[in-house]
Amino acid sequence: MKSSVKNKAIWLIAYPIIFGNLAQTLITLTDTAFLGRVSNIALGASMMAGIYYYVYSTLAWGFAIGIQIIVARRLGEKRLERIGVIFEHGLVFVLSLSILLFLIQHFCTAGILEKIIQSPNIYAAAMEYMDYRHYGIIFVCFNFLFRALYIGLSNTKVISFSTALMAAVNIFLDYALIFGKMGFPEMGIGGAALASVCAEISALIFFTGYTIIKLPLKTYMLFYFHKLEGWLMVSILKLAFPTMIQKLLSFGTWMIFFVLVEHMGEGPIAISGIVRSVYMLIMIPVFAFGATANTLTSRLIGESKQDEVMSTVFKTIGQGLIAILPVLLCCCFFPHLILSIYTNDIALADASIPSLLVIGAASVAMTFGMPLFEAVSGTGNTTHALILESLVLIAYTTSVWFFASYIGTRVEWAWTSEFTYGALIAIVSVCYLKFSHWRKKKI
Repeated sequence: MKSSVKNKAIWLIAYPIIFGNLAQTLITLTDTAFLGRVSNIALGASMMAGIYYYVYSTLAWGFAIGIQIIVARRLGEKRLERIGVIFEHGLVFVLSLSILLFLIQHFCTAGILEKIIQSPNIYAAAMEYMDYRHYGIIFVCFNFLFRALYIGLSNTKVISFSTALMAAVNIFLDYALIFGKMGFPEMGIGGAALASVCAEISALIFFTGYTIIKLPLKTYMLFYFHKLEGWLMVSILKLAFPTMIQKLLSFGTWMIFFVLVEHMGEGPIAISGIVRSVYMLIMIPVFAFGATANTLTSRLIGESKQDEVMSTVFKTIGQGLIAILPVLLCCCFFPHLILSIYTNDIALADASIPSLLVIGAASVAMTFGMPLFEAVSGTGNTTHALILESLVLIAYTTSVWFFASYIGTRVEWAWTSEFTYGALIAIVSVCYLKFSHWRKKKI
């Protein structure tokens, strides 16, 4: 059936997420650009420690997606008064989860990183980074929850504001703390970590204030401190837990990717630090349109318009392809210009070009794969989504191991695994949406 969702409606949801993700990616870009001028060791260590940090935060991200799906479904059903109840249950769980993740990082990071990082220099720098960075895990968990609320409500412009604030705070403090400018101490890689923590705190303060001032709290029954409903918490966790595990496996596998690349040497990990930052820049619209597909799928099901889901998802993919084209063309035709943002080492930039071209192709595959897979989650069948991605991640990990450990000569071959992931996740998601019985899922 032809989709009743117009391109304008898709963009109204997606473009604030794009700008929000752009600001978020600017944080990574700024860290990479500044630390690339400190040393290759600092560049590689910040990337390894950053990925390690985000593996933990994916549990909160996965839980928040579960909240997002339910909020979007209640919006479609016009049961607005339940949205605040659901969000408050999310706050209780995220508080407990964030404290647990903080304690694990605080007491276990040294032993974990010692086992997975081969270079003593990179290990020492990564520990300096994590000594500050792990304090941000509590704030980032709550930020994910607020993002889920607003994406579920299709009111995504606030995400642009919050992450723009994050980027501004991070850029200013990166410059001041990494290099010791404007009276601040020169902290190097530790300064980059502290700047990111301060940026996350600023975003949480903004989210809280904006929600209290701007949202119709009475309509959504937000912050009315409802009595906890055991059955509702169980229902939320039943939906969210597979997504939490799925995100943990996904980013955990990406951590394995960078561990294997780090074992190839300090050169390949420095290249991958730069390439990862560019890749995340290209992927900004991909993630945004993926989140849009998730929300629209859940909302359409809530409106009993299941027959429109596939056509809406493919319309979303088309808009995503248009959105990534400008950055993709710049990477293909002006690679040195792009890479000069991250490093003034000409040899390092030249060595990064093949990997840059590989991630360009991978981003096209991901533009198909991400919205299709997010649509599977949007149906509410998160356990099936976990199974599908687990199968794809087995193939992905095998590909990474083969090129990084077995072949182990050129890092760009390891990056071809990203194309493998994008293509496979698209194929299995299409098969699921076409042939599986997902239309009657109640959440």
